[in-house]
Amino acid sequence: MKKRSLSGNFGIGIFVLGFVCVCVAFGTPAWISSDWRITSAQLDQFGLWRHCFRSLPNPIESDAPTRFFVGCRWVYDPFTRGYNQIRGYLLPPFMVATQVFFTFCFISCLVAFGLILLFGLCCDPDQKRYVQLISIIGFLLLFGGASGVLAIIIFGCLGNTDGWMPGHDTNYLGWSFVLGAIGSVVVLIASLLFLVEANIQRKKRDYLKASQTRFQLESRT
Repeated sequence: MKKRSLSGNFGIGIFVLGFVCVCVAFGTPAWISSDWRITSAQLDQFGLWRHCFRSLPNPIESDAPTRFFVGCRWVYDPFTRGYNQIRGYLLPPFMVATQVFFTFCFISCLVAFGLILLFGLCCDPDQKRYVQLISIIGFLLLFGGASGVLAIIIFGCLGNTDGWMPGHDTNYLGWSFVLGAIGSVVVLIASLLFLVEANIQRKKRDYLKASQTRFQLESRT
């Protein structure tokens, strides 16, 4: 039996592209970016896990702020004074949901990456669990891609609305968000290709078994 069909080869290549996009989006802070031409902007960049402010007044002290947040920090920074007080402002419920769903996407892709290495380098169609391995990869990527798309939809609808980050009129969804969207869709496409590959390999195996059975019957007669 041929080791992989065309859908399996394309699935591997497309997955690599989606995996790179998801990893970059997961670790970079440009999900929301401020227009660089606006020198008075309070926000610079904001990502899933890291944010950069130029001069953000303490949102708790709305009347006469005495503290301003400047620079780039981890969103769960336990060391900078005052960040624990504004964590609810930095992470509203929709942002937490985005983090959770895109983390599901990232972890699914990470596990699938190891399984795809096993599929591409170590496994042969003659092995007993070959079809099950491809099916697991396909469903794992389907779950990861769907989680990523859900995270993108949530953040795209609520991430740049009035009432959260300052200067929403001059902010825009950044390149990290775009890579996350591309990666999630590409991972979904890769999942479909792997599911097609599993179906092809299953049919090949069934055909081979039927051919062997027919040959044995004919040889006996």
